[in-house]
Amino acid sequence: MKKTNILNLVQLALFAALIFLMAFTPFIGYIPLGFTRATIIHVPVIIGSIMLGPVRGGFLGFLFGLTSLINNTINPTATSFVFSPFYSLGEVSGNLLSLVICFVPRILVGVLPHYIYKWLKKPLGQSTSLILAGLGGSLTNTLLVMHMILLFFGRQYAAANKTAYEAIYMFILSIIGINGVPEAIVAAFLTLVICKALMAVEKKRSY
Repeated sequence: MKKTNILNLVQLALFAALIFLMAFTPFIGYIPLGFTRATIIHVPVIIGSIMLGPVRGGFLGFLFGLTSLINNTINPTATSFVFSPFYSLGEVSGNLLSLVICFVPRILVGVLPHYIYKWLKKPLGQSTSLILAGLGGSLTNTLLVMHMILLFFGRQYAAANKTAYEAIYMFILSIIGINGVPEAIVAAFLTLVICKALMAVEKKRSY
């Protein structure tokens, strides 16, 4: 039991280190696109959720949100106010709702993939359930973040992007299509490949 707990802590520390390494290495974790950032940091969070469980996965999601908060505070884009209460653009400032956007979807990224994999593994098989867990985790981040932005900062976000408020939802859908869909496909592929490799190692270790 003691060895298992130590191993779990070591694995958690490795995933956490990977998240911070990706977050603060330029053009790896957060890829600037001018008006926003694409990201692949959700991938280790998804994998951690599947391999380590929803509690540790949720913690990794919290770290993902923390890196987003830090990046959007010290290295902001035009719309960083939606993620950081410490950043303002002209008369528009972030607030406590920025923290909700920054943390809640990312924590769920560390929770939901575990259950998607767990519930679908038996009826659909390991590979399909891993793919769907990767897709689900990635889309959880994209869809929740973008719809929370619309709900909490719709007019300000439209103004920051020089877009008419009446057209903001189409603008958000375009971001989901341009960023979110490719991110989800990449996440699904990496989740399948990396989790299968880690599970094979775990299976050998248990013998």
